[in-house]
Amino acid sequence: MRRDGAGRDGARAARWPPGARCGRGASLVASVLALLAGIVVMAGIAVASPPAASATGAAAPTGTVWLCRPGMANDPCAFSLSSTTVTASGATTVSSQAPAASSRFDCFYVYPTVSTQKADNANLKVQPAETAAAVSQASRFSQVCRVWAPMYHQRTAASLAKGLGGDPAADQVAYASLLSGWQDYLAHDNDGRPVIFIGHSQGAAMLIRLLHQQIDPSARLRKLMVSAIILGGNVQVPQGKDVGGSFTHIPTCASARQTGCVIAYSSFGSTPPSTSNFGRPGQGVSLQSDQDRSTGQQVACVNPVNFSDGTGALVPYFLSATAAVPGVKVSTPWVSFPGKYTAQCVSRDGATWLQVTSTGVPGDPRPTVTANLGPDWGYHLDDVNLALGDLVHDVGQQEAAYRG
Repeated sequence: MRRDGAGRDGARAARWPPGARCGRGASLVASVLALLAGIVVMAGIAVASPPAASATGAAAPTGTVWLCRPGMANDPCAFSLSSTTVTASGATTVSSQAPAASSRFDCFYVYPTVSTQKADNANLKVQPAETAAAVSQASRFSQVCRVWAPMYHQRTAASLAKGLGGDPAADQVAYASLLSGWQDYLAHDNDGRPVIFIGHSQGAAMLIRLLHQQIDPSARLRKLMVSAIILGGNVQVPQGKDVGGSFTHIPTCASARQTGCVIAYSSFGSTPPSTSNFGRPGQGVSLQSDQDRSTGQQVACVNPVNFSDGTGALVPYFLSATAAVPGVKVSTPWVSFPGKYTAQCVSRDGATWLQVTSTGVPGDPRPTVTANLGPDWGYHLDDVNLALGDLVHDVGQQEAAYRG
């Protein structure tokens, strides 16, 4: 989504194109991907060469195609972490965080909808959009874990134009592909290492299926699970409960020191409408994870700032190519706006969401996110980045608790 204050010069800052402001389906996702591809070019991110695909679009039988894999050349999840903090006064501080040299923990990342291929399911060729999504959403977790991300036959924008629940066969193809990547990783690369699951949007929906079918029923695998970050995916729980909807044994997290639990939310600036894709059980993205039940259910919300019902200040991180600050020079790949937003979990009118509010400091030059994809989407495109600093910190805290 375009952020207020973004520069007009494409070399300075990318802007969400006008077509992204309204509508759904292929045209909306295509508009988003145009920006993501631009991020790759501006940031100089190299795209790894995957195994060849067959003429039908299915991957050649050469095993899992990895978008991110520790030690892989041009790994987008090992992207530079150098960042500039910009305060409400426009003051800046540059910091140079570094990936963990030898983390004991693995992160398993599943990327959101990024494919505009014509078939219902994408092939496994790594494209600039997958690379950019991994950089934007997953690379900063390299401070606390080794990041793995398989390519999967995700539903394309063309398929999603039928509606989030309109193509169950394509959903099953996507899930089967992700399951294959998980089983490959578990059999050949995990070596008993604790795992943090991370997914957004379609990636979150696929992770809900994976956790429901593979992790939740298995005491052995639940012991390996440090936590799961499932954003914009509608994890469901019985009303007033922390477990029992999407999962039988895996609860929502009540603190940053709790392990074996889920951090989940969808971010909005106001109450999600009745037609919203997120925050309401049994509709929208819930249908991608085969959750059609709404009676007695609510969508889970865990505030990544404080794990409570209270309001807390977010620590967002954006790629600086997408979030220019007028009059402020930023030369690092990342920019952070601490104190720009607060967050609180809210339940009202049948919806549950993470209420994100700009603090509105007079004269604050930093750009503000808006729901310019339409009210049904809220701040969906920024679910991860609005709280990226908090989420990385949360994982660090959970890893410490897991070790302890």
